[in-house]
Amino acid sequence: MDRTLLLVNSADRWVRWQVRNGEAPRSELLKLASWLAQYTLGILDVEALADQVVSGYRGVSEAMLREKVARWVRAEVLSTLSMRARSELDARRSRGDVCVLLTSATPYAAEPVASAVGIEHVLCSRLDVRDGQLTGKHLRPLCYGHGKVTLAEQFAREHDVDLASSSFFTDSISDLPMLERVGEPFAVNPDPRLRITALRRRWPVLWWRD
Repeated sequence: MDRTLLLVNSADRWVRWQVRNGEAPRSELLKLASWLAQYTLGILDVEALADQVVSGYRGVSEAMLREKVARWVRAEVLSTLSMRARSELDARRSRGDVCVLLTSATPYAAEPVASAVGIEHVLCSRLDVRDGQLTGKHLRPLCYGHGKVTLAEQFAREHDVDLASSSFFTDSISDLPMLERVGEPFAVNPDPRLRITALRRRWPVLWWRD
């Protein structure tokens, strides 16, 4: 989703929005910078980070979080949708492809974005909910790294999709397992490690700037 379907990193936008609205201290921006640097280098321990971040939502109403994130998506995110990504989606749909948003984001951010561009299926990281409230834990597998492959393979079995004949678009080296799983991998606005890998493997490198 980030820097492919969107032109920005949504996590960056989310933290900055919270800081501007007084819902998070400015020190969170320093943490964010560190996380994004590690993510770009492909060395971020996303499982540990998810455990840390999600624990802070324990006891929060899922309905309230869903509404809040949807409001943020409308205000801060939808304006950053890539026109190149929209064109690619239109082309894929016109030839009958099944389009799926496969992202490490939560459904609260991913589903409104998918809806805005007409993507019916969303595979993402989901939080544990009991009696309408978040428990402070996330469901496994996290939709990241090999977890994306697990969720994609499950979806493929259920919808009669051949991953060996499928395409996958990403900007991140963290998605290498998924890139290797499909028949048509694409590096979009790739981070440095993914760009080098794509060039070595002769995968298409796309630059979506608008």
